[in-house]
Amino acid sequence: MLDDPRTVRVTGDETAAIHRRTADLHAEEEPERFADGQPVPEAYCWCNLTSGNGSRALWLLLLPFMVVNLAHWMRPPAERHSAAVRLYGVLVRLVALSLTVLLTAAACEVALDLTAWQCAGSARCAEERSWLGFLSAVEGGWWSQPGRRLALAALVPAALVGLLWYLSHRTWSAYEAQRPPRGGADGDGTPDRRLRPALGRPGFWYGRRLVARLRAAHTAAGFLTVAAAVGGAAARHDRQAAGPAREALGWALEGALLLGAVVVTWVVCRRGRSEKRLDHRIDRAAVSWLPGASLALLGLAVLYAGWSRPGWRSTGTLPGDTTFSVITLAQGVLVLSLAGVSLRLYRRAPHTRTVLHGLGGPAVAMLACALGGVMSGGVAQRVADWLDGPATPGTGQDPIGPPVLLSWQASVIPVLLILLLLPAGVLAVRTALTARRLAPVVEAEYEGERPDTVRTRRIAGARARAGLTDRAPVIVGIVSGATLLLGAGALAGAWASGTVPGRAFAGGHPFVESAAEAAQALGSWLIGFGFILFVTWGRRAYKDASARRTIGILWDVGTFWPRAAHPFAPPCYAERAVPDLAWRMSSWTGRTGGRLVISGHSQGSVLAAAAVWQLPAGTRRRVALLTYGSPLERLYGRWFPAYFGPGPLGALHRELHCWRNLWRRTDPIGGPVNLPAEGDKPEVDHRALRDPVVYGRTHQHPLPEPILGHGDYQADPVFAKERAVLLDRLPPALPLPAPGATAAPLPGQRGDGTPRGDGPGTDDGTGAGEEAQGGDGAQGSSGRSSG
Repeated sequence: MLDDPRTVRVTGDETAAIHRRTADLHAEEEPERFADGQPVPEAYCWCNLTSGNGSRALWLLLLPFMVVNLAHWMRPPAERHSAAVRLYGVLVRLVALSLTVLLTAAACEVALDLTAWQCAGSARCAEERSWLGFLSAVEGGWWSQPGRRLALAALVPAALVGLLWYLSHRTWSAYEAQRPPRGGADGDGTPDRRLRPALGRPGFWYGRRLVARLRAAHTAAGFLTVAAAVGGAAARHDRQAAGPAREALGWALEGALLLGAVVVTWVVCRRGRSEKRLDHRIDRAAVSWLPGASLALLGLAVLYAGWSRPGWRSTGTLPGDTTFSVITLAQGVLVLSLAGVSLRLYRRAPHTRTVLHGLGGPAVAMLACALGGVMSGGVAQRVADWLDGPATPGTGQDPIGPPVLLSWQASVIPVLLILLLLPAGVLAVRTALTARRLAPVVEAEYEGERPDTVRTRRIAGARARAGLTDRAPVIVGIVSGATLLLGAGALAGAWASGTVPGRAFAGGHPFVESAAEAAQALGSWLIGFGFILFVTWGRRAYKDASARRTIGILWDVGTFWPRAAHPFAPPCYAERAVPDLAWRMSSWTGRTGGRLVISGHSQGSVLAAAAVWQLPAGTRRRVALLTYGSPLERLYGRWFPAYFGPGPLGALHRELHCWRNLWRRTDPIGGPVNLPAEGDKPEVDHRALRDPVVYGRTHQHPLPEPILGHGDYQADPVFAKERAVLLDRLPPALPLPAPGATAAPLPGQRGDGTPRGDGPGTDDGTGAGEEAQGGDGAQGSSGRSSG
């Protein structure tokens, strides 16, 4: 990024830090070196927050949680305290809660139903697996009773829930627990009595209270799900074969579990995010008592199930069909309700650039549910296939199989893939036609050059492929809509076909039955293959740094947002990176009186804008913003309109002294921010940069110049020119503070940028970005950014 092998860390740690060239380490004490106004570049590197050690690969297993968290931030813009806004947040948090219950239910299905109930209760299955011998009903040992087998197997899903709690708590302490210093003041240091853009509010990057509440609630929901699976089976048996005392005990346990579920739901719905001020409080009652009480109920359920019941035999399956059917139905109702609220919000302030007419959040929430279903169903199908031998799960002799609903869900996967072939083919044809149509446009832009058909075709093709990004919402909408309809069909089919394993499609026409069975078998393998692909990709990333960097690029977008819906999602790196940048910018300008340009590439431009929003007004007047390859409007503005839509970006344009955005038509990620001139402020967007810079061979460029697309904007001469213009437009450097004088007050977050000062003062520059191993980045005014 700094284009120099000799660099030194100025401030920060091995996770995220500010770097300079070694020769510029003490630039503030050597003003004579910079008398010509040459800026001092700094680089901010956050790559270890997203793609550091191998444990980041395990975050792939948390992908559904991350996706549903994104849905929270995709709501259409509205008034801050609107009832519809609060309802939107509640619905997303309930969808997130259902995913936790789904994950725990899947673990219970594998450990309790398939292994402890079906396989250990089957003489054939238990005989083929010696490690299950002590649980086998045939052996007649102490553990052979179904209740005791279930009680022992409950340790697996309970341990999974405990692991998720631990990871959430640990990552919060490591990434997000740093408190911004500002109290109940806005970004200008004054009381927050007016409506500021959300990213400029003091508490936006500090969600401690909500994350703690949600972590406690989701942990409790997981433990209660395990307790219901263990204690519910024993209670159903006691209602049929035991005396009134034990039956009453079973009813009491189930009533306590129901009460716990109501309390968990109330805690999730009760409170959303608090952004107006820093909220350091913790809801002790919920955080301290809720997980402990649910764990105690789990212990009681285990003791109750372990009670001796000599006449109890495990036959058939546990009632997993009912559990998964209720979860699926609840998710569908919640997503449809979320769609209704989103449409209501969108109609209040419609904008043509908002994706799917405001339905982006519900569509992404539906995808999160689909991912959760694929992962849970994939685990159940593969384990059932392993336990059931060579037969398709649930179809062999003495069958062992997952709930019928999972068979139906597996059968619709081939149908969904076939449906996707049509829009994929349409996009391929449209891209080819667009490339052909752009050929004369490309040649006209390089007027005076000798036409080269091959060269023109490559440039036009790069532009056409870059435009596919703008059609992504259509694909997301089609996938989400098809998933919702096919999921409803699978749910109806499961209810109509009963609960007998292997009989999901029985009773129909022989041809239909055989076709459905074939689809179920193919879908079973596909759903299992998808889960195995997840695991193998994560394992490769655990060992391979290059694969880990690829995952890090995915996390750049997915984990930029705070955990507002799901506490078990991967941690938000911006709650560390944004304060880092704002702290650096404010401390340096307050200490030196200098001025700076914060320069951001790709995701670094989003961090740079977020950090500038957090600056006090006095500091913001000394900062210019240079963005390039920026997804601020093209991706964030369309998908997250409440936070990066025309209103918030326009407010940032008015508050900044100057801002310039560079973009290319061949860039599949970056684009214009579409902010016109206002008063004395010129238009933010530069005209589209040529890519490649030179069409053919020249004396200065004897070899063909590459098509750069999203990378290496500094190679264009326009970059250095526009940076210099921004520096010249900033006000002159302030006199240095007198020795011993108090420095200017610091704001509430970290920063990066590249400044430049005049006269006897010192000049400095910093930028936000990721080094080459991290992907995208923002960099100092004269630094190099690699991505």
